[in-house]
Amino acid sequence: MNRYLRIPILMAVDAFLILTALTLAYFARFQDAAISAQYWDAYVDLIILYVIVFPAVFYAFRMYHRIWEYASLKELVVILQGVTIGTLVVILLTMFIELRYPRSIPLITWAFVIILVGGSRFAWRLFREQAVMHQKNNGCSHTVNNTNVLIVGAGSGGALVAKELSQNQVGMRPVGFVDDDPGKKNMQLLGLPVLGTRDDISEIVRIHNVRELIIAMPSMPGQTIREILDICRGTGVHTKILPGVYQLISGEVSVNQIRPVQVEDLLRREPVKVDLPEIAGYLSDKAVLVTGAGGSIGSELCRQIATFQPKSLIMLDNYENTTNDVFLELKSTHPKLNIRIEIADIRDRVRIESVFQTYRPDVVFHAAAHKHVPLMEYSPSEAVQTNIFGTRNVAEATLSVNAGTFILISTDKAVNPTSVMGATKRMAEVIIQQLNGRGATRFAAVRFGNVLESNGSVIPLFKRQIAAGGPVTVTHTEMTRYFMIIPEAVQLVIQAGSMAEGGEVFVLDMGEPVKILDLANDLIRLSGFEPHKDIEIQFIGVRPGEKLYEELLTAEEGTTSTKHRRIFTARPTLVDTAGLEKQLTSLWKMGPFCSGEDVFQALSRVVPGSVKTRPGQRSRMEQLDPVLKKETMYPNAP
Repeated sequence: MNRYLRIPILMAVDAFLILTALTLAYFARFQDAAISAQYWDAYVDLIILYVIVFPAVFYAFRMYHRIWEYASLKELVVILQGVTIGTLVVILLTMFIELRYPRSIPLITWAFVIILVGGSRFAWRLFREQAVMHQKNNGCSHTVNNTNVLIVGAGSGGALVAKELSQNQVGMRPVGFVDDDPGKKNMQLLGLPVLGTRDDISEIVRIHNVRELIIAMPSMPGQTIREILDICRGTGVHTKILPGVYQLISGEVSVNQIRPVQVEDLLRREPVKVDLPEIAGYLSDKAVLVTGAGGSIGSELCRQIATFQPKSLIMLDNYENTTNDVFLELKSTHPKLNIRIEIADIRDRVRIESVFQTYRPDVVFHAAAHKHVPLMEYSPSEAVQTNIFGTRNVAEATLSVNAGTFILISTDKAVNPTSVMGATKRMAEVIIQQLNGRGATRFAAVRFGNVLESNGSVIPLFKRQIAAGGPVTVTHTEMTRYFMIIPEAVQLVIQAGSMAEGGEVFVLDMGEPVKILDLANDLIRLSGFEPHKDIEIQFIGVRPGEKLYEELLTAEEGTTSTKHRRIFTARPTLVDTAGLEKQLTSLWKMGPFCSGEDVFQALSRVVPGSVKTRPGQRSRMEQLDPVLKKETMYPNAP
């Protein structure tokens, strides 16, 4: 329909329906009784009032600007509001002109207008749906046979999937739902039956010749998804999943986002909820600088910060390729955002000070660091220069420009560290806590565990090993880690930044720890193989510096809850400032000759009791000797 003719035509149709409603109201009011001449005269006047007032009110409520083929409960509410307001306006006008008519007429007319106008809108939706279904069914009958689909979950996610499959997905026909809620048993959703619970899946698949299962429970925890997936896997039927809520950034769920089950789905927790107004308050129209902007965490920080419309976003990194990739991505998605790239090494104090004096950032997220535990065992001086002195350079430069907030991205490996990487990150936490209070900047650290799909994460390694036919290498049967996905970790980091008052170490709720062996088994099965049958799992021994179990807090720190129930604070560590400077000076003088043992001695002197256990430290040449002999870097497990 021509968009210029659409509104006049709809108004004309509504005028006819309103006239019909008024006429029906008169017949309903008087039925077999005679209508006096006075009331007939009032009827004519009421026709004029209704036909003028109601379309005008409907236009004011933008009822003519809605796409009625997708009419829902919201549209029905708008109709109720429009008809009610229109009725009140007519009553007031008739009182003003002293028009005499039966007082029940407006109420009866109100009901008939809702029925006729609302019915016309929803009838149009029904007609369009049936037309689309008929067209798709005709097209499908000439192309492919419908595949029977069983939807696991009869909630809002399941309803959206069923609707999309019924209307838009060629070749897929939902046969019904399964849901563990006993109140839904033998009920129907969108005309499809709830056939049973998860325990009935195998029988339903057989009876209804189901060829595909779709798990549509985007808010369910990973443990539930894991249990359901085990049942689905036993049917031999292909299984897909609707992604978790935290992955649907736009909040819209469509069938296009249904995909094969991934290991992230088995680890999912309750979606992260952030206080958007609070976050916007400290990032919007501010100059925000991110170090390590080309890395996994830094790049996601840049993506999410960009959505809050900062005055400028400064991306700092010493690796140009990935940083440029993120820059081009953000220029495409946020063309009006003022983005600057600075290729710089945080260990270069003069260069960092120059960058900060140029841009004078209001908020700094410090994600740049050396993070690979085994590699830092073999290059401890590099960990010291980057994680300790690089952090101090950035933090002191932040202080010099009176930035409002500085957030250090820390790690659970900083707790009771047994690795050089963990020890240097613990020292970095201590440094920023000691700088807090020396100026206007609020310094805080955010501590969390492993991030799925990040550079160096175990998941990409497992995927490559499975693609190569195995073996999948696991360090130890009891190796356990906390995991988050990158977007949710970054959301919580940004939220923590909005709560920082200065000196805190924020600890993120990482959920339950996961065994790496379980992760390997799950990933092999999700890839369509059986562990130890199709893909071998080999145990290669604990790597240098690794612990079997990670911790998020020391016993001395304890936790304090915050207003966000996924974020906690650890009690600040108070140390002797002069003693800290003495140990930093000592490490600085050692330069490239600094060993891992030197790092641990310095940390234990700065924070007594922080180093609980530390495997015997070999000399640097002894560490390098296996590599020089081309032996494996990771010895076989005993």
